[in-house]
Amino acid sequence: MKSLPELFSNNEQWRHDIEQEHPGFFKALGEQQSPQYLWIGCADSRVPANEVVGLMPGELFVHRNVANLVNHTDLNLLSVLQFAVDVLKVKHIMVVGHYGCGGVKASMEDVPHGLIDNWLRQVRELYLRNRKHLIKLPDEKAQLDRMCELNVARQVINVANTTVVQEAWRRDQPLTIHGWIYGIGDGRLRDLDIQIQNNRELRTLENEEYDNTSA
Repeated sequence: MKSLPELFSNNEQWRHDIEQEHPGFFKALGEQQSPQYLWIGCADSRVPANEVVGLMPGELFVHRNVANLVNHTDLNLLSVLQFAVDVLKVKHIMVVGHYGCGGVKASMEDVPHGLIDNWLRQVRELYLRNRKHLIKLPDEKAQLDRMCELNVARQVINVANTTVVQEAWRRDQPLTIHGWIYGIGDGRLRDLDIQIQNNRELRTLENEEYDNTSA
């Protein structure tokens, strides 16, 4: 007997519905994948990547972790990134945070959280650099929302500075990195007007981040 039979039942219904709407879909999907997009998002169960942007299986390559971080020592993320860029030849990388992120919230708290504090260290440092500006916002929710946006911007910069992206740009491979954020409370995906496709635009974004923290 299968454990969690309701999930297997859901799967049967799901694949039946897709095959009814798109005959031969799974056969074609099994032969290749050629997504144009890489989504780097949070592991939060309330942010389902494909559904948020209305894409079918095979159309979106996905990496998720706590607080949608891009750490240069994370071989898991770097392997996904390299496969997406060098093999799949994706044209767009979307770094997608979400408002109310628990990981970002934990990084703003002056209390220990255990092992996760090691993972969130760069977010904590980002918060400390911006704290004097964040405390001017009207309440804790506004501060957290702004911090979630700042985190997306920082991760876009981190993606662009990886050797994978730098080498792609060096060989003139079309590749654009976007910074987006999702509202769990209303289901709306918001463009943070962060879009870079070369080192000139990367340096501009880095300078803007520095100006914001030093003002």
